[in-house]
Amino acid sequence: MKTTQYYPVLQVADVAGTSAFYRQHFGFRALFESDWYVHLQQRQDAAVNLAILRYDHHTIPEGGRGETRGLILNFEVEDVDAEDARLRAQGVPVVKSLRDEPFGQRHAIFRDPNGVLIDVITPIPPTEGFAEGFAAEALPT
Repeated sequence: MKTTQYYPVLQVADVAGTSAFYRQHFGFRALFESDWYVHLQQRQDAAVNLAILRYDHHTIPEGGRGETRGLILNFEVEDVDAEDARLRAQGVPVVKSLRDEPFGQRHAIFRDPNGVLIDVITPIPPTEGFAEGFAAEALPT
């Protein structure tokens, strides 16, 4: 299979409000917009896309309908400290404060209006015990 694009789709009750949240706080713009579906693309990187879909729309098979739960969106960034300060100043709810993890991440976790978690991450060198689990090209420098 040759994939031409890959992106998550959040099933939500408030399509417009969720779309506005990701536009305001994470730099997305709409490529397609309707009252039941919005396709977003990040302004800084066209490869980063996210879709927002009304959770009960008829295009979703009945057994798969429902609001998104148990999902974490990861955004790797160059400077997590700056992004953490910016998001906090904008009032985005923090669920886990900025910290370094031994498995190779400096990160903070935020929450969108639907309860979806957003992990903002800058890779850091992992501790020795975790480093051996990485492929050589995946180790941060």
